[in-house]
Amino acid sequence: MILFLLACLTLICGYIFYGALVEKVWGITKTQTPALKHPDGVDYIPMPTYKTFLIQFLNIAGLGPVFGALLGAIYGPVCLLWIVFGCIFAGAVHDYLSGMLSLKHDGKSLIFLIETYFGKRTKYVALFLLVAMLLLVGAIFAKSPASMISQLTHTSLWIWLAVIFGYYFIATLLPIDKLIGRFYPLFALCLLISSVLLISILFTQNIPPFLNFDLANHHPNKLPLFPLVFVTIACGAISGFHATQSPMMARCLKDQKFGRPVFYGAMILEGIVALIWATLGICFYENSGSLLVAVQRMDTGGVVSEIATGLLGSNGGLITIASVIILAITTGDTCFRSARLSLADFLRLSQDKLPARLSLSILILAGGVVLSLINVSTIWRYFGWFNQTLAMFTLWLVTVYLYKSKKCFWISLIPACFMSGVSGAYVTYDPLFLNLGANIAHWVGVVIMILAFIGFLCLSRKTIPHE
Repeated sequence: MILFLLACLTLICGYIFYGALVEKVWGITKTQTPALKHPDGVDYIPMPTYKTFLIQFLNIAGLGPVFGALLGAIYGPVCLLWIVFGCIFAGAVHDYLSGMLSLKHDGKSLIFLIETYFGKRTKYVALFLLVAMLLLVGAIFAKSPASMISQLTHTSLWIWLAVIFGYYFIATLLPIDKLIGRFYPLFALCLLISSVLLISILFTQNIPPFLNFDLANHHPNKLPLFPLVFVTIACGAISGFHATQSPMMARCLKDQKFGRPVFYGAMILEGIVALIWATLGICFYENSGSLLVAVQRMDTGGVVSEIATGLLGSNGGLITIASVIILAITTGDTCFRSARLSLADFLRLSQDKLPARLSLSILILAGGVVLSLINVSTIWRYFGWFNQTLAMFTLWLVTVYLYKSKKCFWISLIPACFMSGVSGAYVTYDPLFLNLGANIAHWVGVVIMILAFIGFLCLSRKTIPHE
């Protein structure tokens, strides 16, 4: 209990102190936000700050800090360190700087920012990879809830898949304040309330949490902490996916000063949710081996249901399953909306007219439908690495901006170097890639970090002009 509360307190202090430092480095100005400069009644709509905060939180969270944290808990209490320090010094920095950079450029998507700071040649590769990732995630989070509803109601999977994609089409097409702005803050509150309720009940039970906290690797199969924990726990620590979501809220902020609570603060709150679910995974089961067996037996969604049922009873389990379904669907539709905005920025196509939105919505939803009809399990296994590699590129992107602007680029350079090492080590270790073993992967990761650090300092002075 004490360790959990200390971890939460550290995250809150990180927001108060380090968040203020990051905001100071960025430099808040009185410039009008895109929502006030370019209101179009569709994507650029000024919204109350509490709504943008809750929507941002739900968009970047979804099931990420639940499933990822539970899988990270298999490694033991040491995973909490990555959630806390990764969130403060990497994830929240990543989200704040990428969100504010989008705000600076009229709420443009990550595709536009990559073209602006890395050159036109990179935008084609970035467009393909980012849109492919968004469609893949959207397809997964259409098929998964459709399958769960089908099993609960004993009805056709295809009917529910059609219903969900129909909803996605409407949510992608409509102005952001009609569905997302109206209902998503409520869904975000449901995620928070259910998580806090579960951890509160856990600590009233005779379950001794973290009596023997240590830095040891408790994974039954002794899979290496580095780099696997840093890829397994993405949402809740740092996730490249967030950079695809932040531009949506950058188009809805009414003042630059709200960027810190909306972008940095939402990531800190997601870190707290990840702490809750990692703690639940560690404390609810007898040991890491029991948690791993549970995951293998009934997948992560089943573990969520088992924990909720065990702490809240059968009704609680049913409510949790419904929450998982809702969270999956809300993640899916924002993926498709983000894909529409990315394509629109790439094509320089205004979205204030219905025909333009309609054509792009049909195109991306068709891609999502196709992906949902094939077996994407193998492709999905690459998603964890790609997600963290995208976070690495985004950190390098904001580092280039800070350097060009003569601002303190160290706040993003250090996490960029670290995530470069994580991505390189994962490629070296994982059987899907080079499969060279943990020892070689560790050294490769360290060497990449050092080379990235030295390389940027050397090359930036020659190739990156100050503005």
